[in-house]
Amino acid sequence: MTPRLDLNADLGEHDGPPPEAARALLRLVTSANIACGTHAGDDRSMRLVSAEAAALGVQVGAHPAFPDRAGFGRRVMAMRPAEVTDTVARQIHALSANAMAEGVAVRHVKPHGALYTLAFRDRATADAIADAVVLADASLALYAPGGSALAAAGAAACLRVVAEGFLDRAYEDDGALTPREVPGAVLDDPDAACARALAWAATGTVRTRTGSAVALPLESLCIHGDSPAALAIATRVRAALASAGVRLIASLAP
Repeated sequence: MTPRLDLNADLGEHDGPPPEAARALLRLVTSANIACGTHAGDDRSMRLVSAEAAALGVQVGAHPAFPDRAGFGRRVMAMRPAEVTDTVARQIHALSANAMAEGVAVRHVKPHGALYTLAFRDRATADAIADAVVLADASLALYAPGGSALAAAGAAACLRVVAEGFLDRAYEDDGALTPREVPGAVLDDPDAACARALAWAATGTVRTRTGSAVALPLESLCIHGDSPAALAIATRVRAALASAGVRLIASLAP
């Protein structure tokens, strides 16, 4: 059984103060990936969620995306690598400035939606993201799927790479996330998520949509904060992992 894991959630995907569901989720996770104002969020949400996370001892990270509020960052945009680097770096700076205004340090970067999915296989996009992190702050960690182009790009850029997996998404046999338009791609059963977390922590493997077991490195488990089942999943998984002897702690904690 993996002795320690980070439990992260994508948050701040709203304008203004965080809703009560987001506040409840913040009390369960150890890291928060905060939207940087392009796919969702605004300056106020960045400040408020950063401050509340820090008050709860939750690690704060940037959650940059394609600049696509209308599509919630879940559509691939035709952008040159240099443009990807520019928008990601600007988003990291935006969160850092807002968090700093609240006395909070940003510790990591995790791409959102279509940008994250594209960087699983596309090395040019992955390198562009890694370049943006280095440009913004080379001390930041990069969350990435194990075995992905994004993880390789982060390692090549000498970034601290945190291997993460998802509790609420189906996987393909190559370790990629199942596209959202495929039936069954989004999982909302807290019992299934709990079983996945325990099995993954114990074996280092995850079951794919076809039933195969794929070995994927795991340091952090993610829950999508916009999922209606997010709070139930986080509650069950946190309790189950603790009972199994897994210490839940932010990825960059000593």
